[in-house]
Amino acid sequence: MPFSSAKSKSAQFALVSAFFIQGFLAITYLPRIPEIIDQIGVSFAVWGLIIGLAGLGSLVPLFITNRLIGKYGTRPIVRISSVMIVITTASLGFATNGWMYFLFHALMMFSMSFFNIAVNAQSVMLQKQVKQVILGKFHAAWSIGAGISAAVSGVLASFMTLELHLILVCALALVAFEVSIRKMIAPAEDGHHEERQASRKVPFFKSPTQLWLLAAGFFAGVFPELVMMDWSAVFAKQIMLLNPTLGAIPFASFTLAMIVGRLLIGRVTKKYHISDLSKWGGIFGAVSMLVGVLAAPPLVSTSPILALIALSLFWAITGFGLAPMVPSFFGAAGHVSGLTTAQALSRMSLVNAVAVIGAKIFMGALAQGIGLVLAFILPVALMFIAGILAGRVAKSSKRKEAMNNAFPLTGPITVVDDL
Repeated sequence: MPFSSAKSKSAQFALVSAFFIQGFLAITYLPRIPEIIDQIGVSFAVWGLIIGLAGLGSLVPLFITNRLIGKYGTRPIVRISSVMIVITTASLGFATNGWMYFLFHALMMFSMSFFNIAVNAQSVMLQKQVKQVILGKFHAAWSIGAGISAAVSGVLASFMTLELHLILVCALALVAFEVSIRKMIAPAEDGHHEERQASRKVPFFKSPTQLWLLAAGFFAGVFPELVMMDWSAVFAKQIMLLNPTLGAIPFASFTLAMIVGRLLIGRVTKKYHISDLSKWGGIFGAVSMLVGVLAAPPLVSTSPILALIALSLFWAITGFGLAPMVPSFFGAAGHVSGLTTAQALSRMSLVNAVAVIGAKIFMGALAQGIGLVLAFILPVALMFIAGILAGRVAKSSKRKEAMNNAFPLTGPITVVDDL
């Protein structure tokens, strides 16, 4: 039975709120990363090892969450995972050594992945009920929450202790989560008992060549964004000598520029194919990231403000260039011969999750071995490669698909049962 207009609007607002809150929580600790590294007393190499291996926590829910959703529905899973996110995020401020932080971070990654799958599943089910494309607004809310969090958390870091910062934000998030979850569609309404549509099974390692190229491009396009999340605050403190408040500005500029770029995808793809946008975005964005990393630090000794402006400007161009990257690969996933869109997306996401673990560890080793400035050559090179791959293998993306995928989450996809 179709939902009433009022119920549909209420459920959509609840999901927008939930995505926004999760996006805010996912970024709130990032301006404090230099402080966390000092608190747990680890080197850059060990930090890279910790955040890389902690990503294993996000893989486990890929294989269990959809089964739980099939048994209990989406809303109970969203509620449980939201509480887990709040607790694990708040715990990061209390880690006193590398092993403790690794445990807390891995549990946070598990919670985020658990939540992502459940809330995305509910979003897809609601979209089927209302018969309108509404996923974009939810993922946009996540990105907007992340962008606002980068700015707000930078300010909080200037006068509030790490522990109090995370406890305050997480306590408010817990209340906001509960309010929004109450308005979501109930298990009796989300259709979780319906059988999945039958599809031809193709062994994972016999996936078409096109799938592996898309997976490689997806990873190369995602990793620069993750590097900015993991290392921008460290770069701002160690290389640019900025305090936490000013140090949050370059990442906020990057994130907000990426949001603006994705908001423009629908309009720009009327004239240009998204694979071309991704190609040139990857090329120019990679150059811009490199110029920012190399040109801004020498300015610090003579004009710190000019150095900050330069870094923020070049990283904003990088964010703008990254905007169409992942949507282009997501859109092309619907045109892989022999695989359903669900199968292609889930396989691409699994390959990406595994590759990111190794790449994060390698990034930490580079930062320790050759210095953080030169270590940025890795994300620069990958972004350039992503642009080239997008121009070659993402040409099957359609404008409508580009709009639908304009705000993908940087995390696991919900369709893992179709691996």
